[in-house]
Amino acid sequence: MKARAQKLKVLVVDDEASVLMTYRLILEQQGYDVAAAATSREAIDAVKENDFDLILCDFSLEQQHSGFEVIDAARRKDPNVPCVLLTGYATLETADQAKQNGIEVLYKPIDIAEFLHTTSRLTRLKHESNQEER
Repeated sequence: MKARAQKLKVLVVDDEASVLMTYRLILEQQGYDVAAAATSREAIDAVKENDFDLILCDFSLEQQHSGFEVIDAARRKDPNVPCVLLTGYATLETADQAKQNGIEVLYKPIDIAEFLHTTSRLTRLKHESNQEER
């Protein structure tokens, strides 16, 4: 009997509960193992305790915290983890900072097809690079 493939693990971070639940449901329907965090602290704790195949993080979080803080924490643990910044408020400076750091940006309102395509592409690339390292 063939061993069942392990689900890819995704962390979704957004301070809006309805948005967070929507992303989580969409990704779970696609077969991902999804962890959700509503604050930067919850997200940073999650990346310390788990290995993720992808980080999807809102840019604007609670009390002047940003998605860059969460992504920095994730990359201190795994420099190669793919990350996507989700934002409705990106300035050119924010978009440039993301690009310089190899972070993809998706703009709200999120196009679901683009969201799923980006998620699939980045987790596939991460999985393929992990296979090459073995």
